[in-house]
Amino acid sequence: MFEAVEELVAEHADLEKKLADPSVHADQANARKLNKRYAELTPIVATYRSWRQTGDDVETARELAADDPDFAAEVKDLERQREELTEKLRLLLVPRDPSDDKDVILEIKAGAGGDESALFAGDLLRMYLRYAERVGWKTEIIDATESELGGYKDVQVAVKARGQLEPGQGVWARLKYEGGVHRVQRVPATESQGRIHTSAAGVLVTPEAEEVDVEINPNDLRIDVYRSSGPGGQSVNTTDSAVRITHIPTGVVASCQNEKSQLQNKEQALRILRSRLLAAAQEEAEREAADARRSQVRTVDRSEKIRTYNFPENRISDHRVGFKAYNLDQVLDGDLAAVIQACVDADSAAKLAAA
Repeated sequence: MFEAVEELVAEHADLEKKLADPSVHADQANARKLNKRYAELTPIVATYRSWRQTGDDVETARELAADDPDFAAEVKDLERQREELTEKLRLLLVPRDPSDDKDVILEIKAGAGGDESALFAGDLLRMYLRYAERVGWKTEIIDATESELGGYKDVQVAVKARGQLEPGQGVWARLKYEGGVHRVQRVPATESQGRIHTSAAGVLVTPEAEEVDVEINPNDLRIDVYRSSGPGGQSVNTTDSAVRITHIPTGVVASCQNEKSQLQNKEQALRILRSRLLAAAQEEAEREAADARRSQVRTVDRSEKIRTYNFPENRISDHRVGFKAYNLDQVLDGDLAAVIQACVDADSAAKLAAA
């Protein structure tokens, strides 16, 4: 069991050597990448070493118990520790979402139910803000459209982590399960007959886009030189100092003719090209994030619910994982950990089964 972990142990040792080399830190981007991978592997390696050591201890205790019955109790304790470490290691080996460490943009949209839906959207916003406060995250309302009776027709909030987090404890790692249609059953404030109404609000969650570093392969560039035109001194119209650079894969073009030498114009054109490619990459990342948001909630329709908030019974139910609890008032006050953990556990179990 866990034979493949030996490869991760070897990778962890190799990363440790690289990070001890001062020259590696000259490239900050590469150093961050290595540090991140090292941090991901450290708990796996530590747990694996404890698992192996406990296995050796079990065998030793069994041998001693054969001669001295007093060691029998120690065998049981060690076997229990071994089982716990086995399960912990299995969970650590579940394939991780590469976006788990990212911050998120969370959007709540009122749906079916009119004003009552907008009020419920406000309740959901407060729930997420209180949950973020409990776990130590920062929140910032980016944009909001309030309804006439209070609540929100649409509200967007940025949720950001503070400091370094343990694997699996990032903002996206916890909140990605919140995307979908949330249904509420309660007597609206506008209902005079005391009848229970059902309405819904949609929650959309996406990892916050980061700046994308642009690497340019020289083989992807076509560089043309030509004579400068316009004001610029003696070199204008006399030498081929102007430079036009075309990035062949994308068709993005940058040119410069303001500098006196061809080399200077080339460097300036490359700077312009990098910035244009960076902007294009960021726009593409934002489009992908928008597509992901749209896929979470096709329509804010009660029939597509992922979760129901039943006020008369003080009950919350997550229909994806079968979670049910009767502490809705506490959940809406930010005590969301158990609900999210049920989704995390179900996701991990599915990934383990697939693996």
